[in-house]
Amino acid sequence: MIKGIINSTESFGSVDGPGVRYLFFMQGCRMRCRYCHNPETWNCSLQEDGLELTPEEAFEKAWRFKNYWKRNGGITVSGGEALLQMEFVTELFRIAKKHNVHTALDTSGEPFPEEEKDREQFDRLMEVTDLFILDLKEINDERHRALTGHSNKNILAMASYLSEHGKDMWIRHVLVPEVTDSEEDLKELGSFVSTLKSVKRFEILPYHSLGVPKYEKLGIPYTLEDTVTPSKSEIARAEELLGTNNYKGYLND
Repeated sequence: MIKGIINSTESFGSVDGPGVRYLFFMQGCRMRCRYCHNPETWNCSLQEDGLELTPEEAFEKAWRFKNYWKRNGGITVSGGEALLQMEFVTELFRIAKKHNVHTALDTSGEPFPEEEKDREQFDRLMEVTDLFILDLKEINDERHRALTGHSNKNILAMASYLSEHGKDMWIRHVLVPEVTDSEEDLKELGSFVSTLKSVKRFEILPYHSLGVPKYEKLGIPYTLEDTVTPSKSEIARAEELLGTNNYKGYLND
């Protein structure tokens, strides 16, 4: 029996996909992003306040809120890293599509297999996912490794693969002053995104330090202690370098 290990849920999400969303935050992530605001999701095991549900049970929890979704709402699965529980997410989305529910996957893409022969499970998930919300954290591979502990090569390959298959994407980039805001890298990231044919939105998420108390509670060192939230002018500069205004949104949300 397939079961998903879920850290938490949210009934009325409004930013992780179009419309009003029911959100599942899955447990487990391989990356260790220096600015991660959900370090409690890193561990792959069931946590004290977490949930272990079958896809059917998870869908029933979400379906109770269907009246709030209107025309363009639905279900978003986030994390942690949802691709680590790909079989569960695929089955949850398969059930959702039987009920004509819009499905969105919020992912950093790291588990995406580089070898095409290993993509059978991902292809099944792709078939039942309406929107991929992909976090592109850093275009330079060396700096990506320093920021997250992992290469970005398979992540960029996933973005290209989704584009080749015409899957709708929102691209997100967390702007961290003096970490992910170099002119060279922002231009290169914007250039890469411009090669993708199915991007509907490209947006900056300003760095914030709201997750710091979680690090203190978990006893995890926080390495960006002196980093501040980017100013409006810094965000505007990054948007210009990235070319985010070329992407106009999705489903009238």
